[in-house]
Amino acid sequence: IYDKKEGKTKNDYFREMVSEIISWGVKPRIVTGDSWYSGVENLKFLKNQKLGFLFGIEKNRTVSNEPHKYCQVSTLAIPEEGLRTHLKEFGFIKLFRKDFKKEDSRHYILYLPDEERIEDITRNEFMTIHDTHWGIETFHRAIKQVCGICRFMVRDTHAIKTHIFCSLQAFVKLEFMRSEKIISNWYEIQRNLFTLVVREHIFANLNSDRMI
Repeated sequence: IYDKKEGKTKNDYFREMVSEIISWGVKPRIVTGDSWYSGVENLKFLKNQKLGFLFGIEKNRTVSNEPHKYCQVSTLAIPEEGLRTHLKEFGFIKLFRKDFKKEDSRHYILYLPDEERIEDITRNEFMTIHDTHWGIETFHRAIKQVCGICRFMVRDTHAIKTHIFCSLQAFVKLEFMRSEKIISNWYEIQRNLFTLVVREHIFANLNSDRMI
């Protein structure tokens, strides 16, 4: 929940949340996020905390394989096993590309506190971490699209928190139903409900002398 009076950005809150988790005595092996959080300030913050990370990056981010010669990641030939390269204003990372048939390629940077290991990161290691990353992405997509976490019609902070809590409770219920094989995926109930509503609307508006 953003308090405009605080004058903070998403990235400010991101760094605060990571700091809070560390204060609990928890040290994540990998921090992951989309390109929104891949700014240099965040990356340097995580590096200073000795945390590894995997982030999506925009295709116009620049890297260098030769001193002082930078180019955009979209122009590079990146091997299947990734490319150890220097990210501008940050340092050495392992760069990976994922290609898709119906959309543009996506680029990811992977960093480890033990920088000597960066070169040795394999495609399988990247994919294992990426699968976790993608699981988080799909969770956020589901709580928005299915549980309506962003669709609150209130302004009071307490009421907003109540709405968020209820949305998370709804997701927990959906995940329980999925794990128990009551539904095949989180979207099934919403899709079936929509289909039923459309069907009833069609029947209700059919003329008596018309047939499907």
